[in-house]
Amino acid sequence: MDKKDKKETVENEQFKQELAKKDAVIADYTDHLKRLQAEFENYCKRVEKQRTESAGMASEKLIVKLLLVVDDFERALAQLKDVPAETRKGIEMIFKNLHKILDEERVEPIKSVGEKLDPYKHEVLMQVESEQPDDIILEELQKGYTMNGKVIRYAKVKISKHGGK
Repeated sequence: MDKKDKKETVENEQFKQELAKKDAVIADYTDHLKRLQAEFENYCKRVEKQRTESAGMASEKLIVKLLLVVDDFERALAQLKDVPAETRKGIEMIFKNLHKILDEERVEPIKSVGEKLDPYKHEVLMQVESEQPDDIILEELQKGYTMNGKVIRYAKVKISKHGGK
């Protein structure tokens, strides 16, 4: 090999080494960019989830307040025996519209009477001796509700305590 060929070989090796270094830098930047992109996508998902949860909590608070009005309507409807039929019909229509709103928001009453006590859905206010087995709900003192499968108001109940003889 002559000097020229040796010089070209050395230069080629240097170029290959420089190219390998630059390829490593490019790979490093590409990897870093991919990580940043994934972090940004996760951030966007997290922000959207928080926004959705905040909106849900705001509507949940409003629904809980609305449930107090529903309770009042239920009590009022039970007392409207001496009211003219047209008035009763109007009040019943308003009550149905309230329930329609609750249905649209996926608010459902919690089943209670005759069911076994579920501490995740029921709040015990009274316990009375009964022929029923222990922890059977005898009376619902205030309706409980779920919204999107989450309890937003616990049912207040009276349960049995077996008075076995």
